[in-house]
Amino acid sequence: MGLSFKPNTDDIRESPALEVIHLSQHEGAVVRAYGPVAMDNAGKALPEVEYSEDAYEVARGSDALVVVTDWNEFKHLHLATIKESMRRPVLIDGRNIYDIDTIKELGFICRGMGRG
Repeated sequence: MGLSFKPNTDDIRESPALEVIHLSQHEGAVVRAYGPVAMDNAGKALPEVEYSEDAYEVARGSDALVVVTDWNEFKHLHLATIKESMRRPVLIDGRNIYDIDTIKELGFICRGMGRG
């Protein structure tokens, strides 16, 4: 599982990604994560998580990609490249930053938070 996250501040205690990480690990997922801010703090709080240099590295070989950030960097990813690098093209859009029809046309299995 790949996960990208954006903590609310450098203090990651309020990040929704923490709950996603903990729940995923509880279900047996190996979590790789990337966020453009607070990676040092994340590493201290979650030493069992593998950290990546960018979103493309997080996606490589993943069974699922969970995006829980709305940073512009994530809005402008080349999603066809992301899909091709994944083992299974599952995308969970926790911030609804992607057009679901476009994502599905690219061949992703996609779910957005609060969407049907």
